[in-house]
Order: sequence, then structure tokens, then C-alpha cells
Amino acid sequence: MLYATKFYYFHSRMSNELLYQISLTLIPHIGAVQAKQLMEHFGNAEAIFKAKKKDLSQVEGIGEVKAKSIKDFNQFNDAETEMAFCSKYHIQPLFITHKDYPQRLLHCYDSPTVLYYRGNADLNNAKIISIIGTRSNSDYGKQATEQFIGELQSQNILIVSGLAYGIDAIAHKASLQNKMATVGVLAHGLDSIYPTQHKPLAKEMLLNGGLLTEFRKSTKPDKYNFPQRNRIVAGMADAAIVIETAIKGGSMITAELAYNYNRDVFALPGKITDAKSAGCLKLIHQNKATILTTSEQFLADMNWEQKKKQPKKQRELFMELSPDEKTIIDILKEKETASIDDLFLKSGLSSSSIAGAILNLELQNVIASLPGKVYKLI
Repeated sequence: MLYATKFYYFHSRMSNELLYQISLTLIPHIGAVQAKQLMEHFGNAEAIFKAKKKDLSQVEGIGEVKAKSIKDFNQFNDAETEMAFCSKYHIQPLFITHKDYPQRLLHCYDSPTVLYYRGNADLNNAKIISIIGTRSNSDYGKQATEQFIGELQSQNILIVSGLAYGIDAIAHKASLQNKMATVGVLAHGLDSIYPTQHKPLAKEMLLNGGLLTEFRKSTKPDKYNFPQRNRIVAGMADAAIVIETAIKGGSMITAELAYNYNRDVFALPGKITDAKSAGCLKLIHQNKATILTTSEQFLADMNWEQKKKQPKKQRELFMELSPDEKTIIDILKEKETASIDDLFLKSGLSSSSIAGAILNLELQNVIASLPGKVYKLI
């Protein structure tokens, strides 16, 4: 009875939906994929907890065992504690339905149910790249990272990395030195910084960028958290830049994830005798990464070059377009280019409808396909 009184006291003071959203991440046997399936079926987190066990079990991927876990859950006080921590330290919980949740990441099948964010950078910036690499970088890797980032200064690009030793830290520092926003994705809660030597760097990043994690406070940087962290680094960016890496390691995991998420992957070439370049050379050899040579080449490959606007040609006035095709064109009129993820998000159409509309528009020479599954009006 005492617990019930406490629960409803907090219940009346705090956002009900946020309480249920965070609680959804605490249920045993319910991961990110199952949470998405439940949200698609019930519409909001509160409805999931209030649903009957029979209705829960009938959701695809849930079944009797997971439905029982939901109905048996009673650790709402842990969610309340997390909410209080977020409020005290100005941390923003971003549920998958939140407008500020990284939309690129949202389209990855295993995107985190809730992200905890502290900072001022736009996680949906028009241009985002992840820069990753070994913790034991060479001078070549350091110089290449600093030069590459310095040459991108005018592009308004958000730089994402993992706040680890080596290339990660170099990328964050170079971004700050060039007054570019940079976000560190952590493998632990926001009540600590790992490695501890990077606390000053993390504080500086909060002034121009931020810190992001899916882990609640008091979560330690255990080794199995890092592959989970890497999928965020890979999924929230338009492209992953691999500076230096051995054949095995976290950077290779992140590169593979980015490739599987249909992100552009670039790798800095190095000597064939250098173990730190072996992973980059392997990615290039397997056609999973494009060779990174210059910032100009990178911008061209990403279609991010700043070009003078040309007068637009007048399109046919009486072209017959389907409703789906008109929807795609309206989106492309708002911005010069749009990725397949942008079209999917903004149109509300199914993937098959978008694919059909894009194909017809390309055949009619209305739109053009650019590298990285990006489209523009002709």
C-alpha cells in the first residue's frame, strides 16, 4: 500500500507517458525491436502497460512469456529515479516518438527505445558524419583526422564519435578547435565519463555539441556495452569515416554496422605493412568502403559540394503524376536533396510505394539519383 501511494504521488507530478516510456526499457525480455513492435500496435507506452495479457501476447514477436514480463513489471520507481536524475542535470530523454530523436537512427531496425541526451547540437543536423578509429593511432592517423576535419569547417557538419582514446578524442578535439559541433556517444550512463581523463573534453563538448547514450545512470562501461554503443555511432550519421583500425576491433564493428544500415563508409588507406591500416584496407578491398583521399573527394561523393544555383528548367506543365509521385515531388521542392530515409519519414508511404514512385519519376526524367540513395529534382 505504501508503494502504491508513492507511485501515484509521482504519477500525478510527472509525465505519465515519459514514465511509461522509460519503464518500457526496464522490462525483462523486451528489447528495442520488441518495443517498436509494441508501439506500432498500441500507439503509446501507457497503452502497452494497460493492455490485457491476451492482447499483448498476440503482438508479433511478443508471445506469452514477454506478455507476462510486461504485466508483472512493477519497478516504476526505477523509472521515476531516472526522470529525477534527468531533470536535475538537464538531460533530455528522447523516446523513439520524440521529435528530437535522431531520425536517421530511427530507421535502423534495432534503434534504441530511449536515448539520454545532454547538449545543444541538433541530432538531426542536415549533415552528420561519424569518425572512428583505433585507440592507438599513429601520427599519420592524427594528422589525417585533423586535416580532414579542418577542411570541412565551412560545411556545417556535425561530427560524431565515441569519446574513446585515439582517433575518437582527436576527432572531438579537432571539431572543437574548428568551432564545429561534436557529439560523443557513450557506453555508460551520463553520471560518469569514461575514460576519466576525458572529463575536461566532455565538458567542453557540452558547450558545442553534447553527450548521448542509451544507458541509464549508474551503468558502468562494461565491454558488452560498446558494440551496442557502436550501432548508434553508425546509425545516426550519413557516413562513417574509418581513419585507422586493425582487422578486428570496435571500429570494424561500427563500419560493418554502417554498411548494413546502408550508410556511406569511407576508409583512409595506409601502408600494407601497417597493422593499424589493415582494417581500412580490408574494407576497401571488400567494396564496403570508398577510399578517402581528400575532403573535396568526400564532399563530391556525398553530393555536399557547395555549388552555385543554376536556373531551374521549367518542367512539363501537364505531366500526369500519381498521388505518390506528387508527394515525392512536394518533399523534394522543400529541400534540394532528400535521402530515401527522409522520403520515407516525410511521405508516410510504404517502402514499396516510394520505390515505385521513384522509379517512375526517374524514367520521366523528373528526379535524379545521387550517391548514398539521395534524390533531387532535375
